Amino acid sequence: MVQKINTLVFATKNKNKLAEVINILKETGVTICGVEGEFDPEETGATFEENAYIKAFEAAKIMNMPAFGDDSGLVVDALDGRPGVYSSRYAENDKKRIEKLLEELKDVPQKNRTARFICSMAVVNPEGETLFACQGVCEGLIIDSSKGSNGFGYDPIFFIPEKNATMAELTMDEKNTVSHRGKALKKIIEWLLN
Repeated sequence: MVQKINTLVFATKNKNKLAEVINILKETGVTICGVEGEFDPEETGATFEENAYIKAFEAAKIMNMPAFGDDSGLVVDALDGRPGVYSSRYAENDKKRIEKLLEELKDVPQKNRTARFICSMAVVNPEGETLFACQGVCEGLIIDSSKGSNGFGYDPIFFIPEKNATMAELTMDEKNTVSHRGKALKKIIEWLLN
């Protein structure tokens, strides 16, 4: 018999991400908590999937309960998929990451600036067994300058044509319906409830 999961650890130290996840999962009846103590897993994976597993397993061991980790990033077609798994390590802060990306795209016409946010998630138990894994994708374009004050990371320059807005111009609820993390979390919710 499979045991029902009532509490899940979210493997992150990012308070923005934790708040986003708690907001999305508030209707499920599953309690989400953060990792307590030393949590600094080395993201050595070559893919988003591998890094999600690394984080989840580390958090599950620390907290001795099932944990889910995510790894997400921005994949830009004109840059051969960069920044990809290095999205959060592309430069030292959000502002510098955006500047670096726009500098690399300065000679690329708008129509060729297609990009997507990808989020891989893995639910792992303290023994290292993957209980569930999934991915969410959000398609968009990289624009020339930042717009909007919500969100974090590359959100201000990631334009979503179907919303006619950048990710940073959306409310948290709007963002959660279209974002890569929101889509992956929806799959986690379906798995948790079934």
